[in-house]
Amino acid sequence: MKRLLVIVCCFLLPSVFGFQVGPTGDANARLKAVFLYNFTRYIEWPEEYKAGNFVINVYGSNSGLLMELNNMAKVKNVGSQKIEIKQTTVLEGIGKPHILYVTPENSSQLSDIISKLKGKSTLLVTEKPGLAGKGSAINFVIVDNKQKFELNKTNAEKYSLKVSSALVNLAIPVDKDN
Repeated sequence: MKRLLVIVCCFLLPSVFGFQVGPTGDANARLKAVFLYNFTRYIEWPEEYKAGNFVINVYGSNSGLLMELNNMAKVKNVGSQKIEIKQTTVLEGIGKPHILYVTPENSSQLSDIISKLKGKSTLLVTEKPGLAGKGSAINFVIVDNKQKFELNKTNAEKYSLKVSSALVNLAIPVDKDN
């Protein structure tokens, strides 16, 4: 019961707070940063990804999210790993991150991004309707004026990521065929 309360607080409580518009006009930049960090608690990466820094790469421009992620990285860790925030605006700069967040303006390149991530254990996070059904593992959506997320567990597992049932229960489930 205590664990359920912690999970609810981590994922649902932030949506209660008012929206603040960040420098890019992303009203939910802080919430997305919190969600991205909290995903690390409910997803397990393969052993070879547990050494070195925990890398979150933002593909595209979202200065509000980058600011929030950098602030978070100063005070948080993922297990024993220091969080490293990167940003790229070119497909070749994606690298081998633990989490790749794709901004909406770059989502049209999803098939190319998926090709780049083949063989890597990267949690692919997007933010455009329908993308969880087209290859991303997590897709941010707004439901009833609240920040939520869709989860395609099958897509996450393709990247050798283990998703906890607690995260599945908090998400809006999406099957590959949707």
